[in-house]
Amino acid sequence: MKTGAILDRIDLHVDVAAVTAAELVLPPPAEGSAEVAARVAAARAVQTARYRDHAARTNAEAEGPLLDAVATPDESGRQLLAQAAVAMKLTARGYTRILRVARTIADLAGHDTIGRIHLAEALSYRRQPPRN
Repeated sequence: MKTGAILDRIDLHVDVAAVTAAELVLPPPAEGSAEVAARVAAARAVQTARYRDHAARTNAEAEGPLLDAVATPDESGRQLLAQAAVAMKLTARGYTRILRVARTIADLAGHDTIGRIHLAEALSYRRQPPRN
């Protein structure tokens, strides 16, 4: 199995730098844990309603025509995804994973449609295999 095929099985990859001592004294983030939990609960409620008549329960489980129906990006998002698919050499699996993650990002933001910004964020979470 090639490295890309392995990475296609991972939805999100986020590098997190160590916290410095100076950062420990900064004020807390504007959005606290309770607010994040509320956004996640709202996004899950949207997904529950979206998939109530389907076997899928979440964006991660949506496939084929169902995924096409719920995760079709707007035109600028479609163009970005098409460019990224070529530049990043996305497989079909990688492509659909990007759509699922973008759909979830849009849900967390309270948007009914997937825009370029949602796809850009989803693409930023994709780990690239080492290039020689």
